[in-house]
Amino acid sequence: MKRCMTAAVLFAGLAWLYALPLMAMDETTAASLAHIQTRWAEIHYELPEGQQADAFASLATEVDELLVDHPDAAELQAWAGIVRSTQAGASGGLRALDLVKQARRHLESALELDPMALNGSAYTSLGALYYQVPGWPLSFGDDDKAERYLKQALAINSDGLDTLYFWADYLHEQGRDSESLQALEKALRAPSRPGRELADAGRREEVRRLMARLKR
Repeated sequence: MKRCMTAAVLFAGLAWLYALPLMAMDETTAASLAHIQTRWAEIHYELPEGQQADAFASLATEVDELLVDHPDAAELQAWAGIVRSTQAGASGGLRALDLVKQARRHLESALELDPMALNGSAYTSLGALYYQVPGWPLSFGDDDKAERYLKQALAINSDGLDTLYFWADYLHEQGRDSESLQALEKALRAPSRPGRELADAGRREEVRRLMARLKR
């Protein structure tokens, strides 16, 4: 299977921007996380690619600062993984290999703390990591683990836009294009997320682009 670490492929999203209450945090910290979610979408969908690596690095620092005071917040651990994943895609090279390992550690921590946080998004994030990064000896890519995590995510959030998109992308990478198209069609019917307009618009465009590729 072809694996690459480009901004367009590696974590072209992981935008787990679920409009759910952040129960593990006080209002101030929840507001800070909402800012990180919004800023993530701005960087990924609006900033020129050449500027994204530095912008994601700054955003990762913001998440780290929040984690100092809230190390047991599963939502923050998940977002630390999300930001580092997309930073890896924007950075590329050997730096990306280190960043995806950091991302995996944060996502695993999120699952240990609360696997249901953000509607189980850490499962989807880990699944995407495992099918998009290179396998041994370069990195930890593993298609079997990818499918297992993605199916766990679907069991929790079967109608989620992001969950369905990454499941469809995985199926395409496995040559299961008819199944992929079905998941993409369902993704386009996914409900919108209040306050996540930019992320939703960007993700739906990614869904349409993948559908167009599969229908050629």
